[in-house]
Amino acid sequence: MAKIILTTDVANLGGPGDIVEVKDGYARNYLLPRGYAIAASKGAEKNVRTIQRAQESRRIRDLDHAKEIKAALEGLGAIQLTGKAAEGSKKLFGSITAGEIVDAIKAAGGPLLDKRVIELRDHIKTVGKHSVGARLHPDVKVDVRLEVKAVAQ
Repeated sequence: MAKIILTTDVANLGGPGDIVEVKDGYARNYLLPRGYAIAASKGAEKNVRTIQRAQESRRIRDLDHAKEIKAALEGLGAIQLTGKAAEGSKKLFGSITAGEIVDAIKAAGGPLLDKRVIELRDHIKTVGKHSVGARLHPDVKVDVRLEVKAVAQ
């Protein structure tokens, strides 16, 4: 059995900062390579508090807090994003990710969110106006408007 410290939520195992024991192969072949966990050591256990503080800043505490965040997101208007595209083309070379959306929300003066609250219905691969959902709480969902602009490569 391997002793590890989780860095993110892992289904049926625990949350960030939890120290758990799992089978060696599961830790070595799945959790550690994907960055879901780090090997437990005395130095790493000291970092647990840092991991938990970082997660706490992004976590939505309760229904009232989720409603406050929803109001803040609705007040932002359309979030501006840029993607690489060929000159004169409306099709992006890649797609817009949930992480890029969260970063753009923060850059626009919005709240700091976890990228897992963003629900991408379809891949965003074109320039223009799009809408994505954000599930802030089981009872609170908000649509975030995006405006994607092309940057010539």
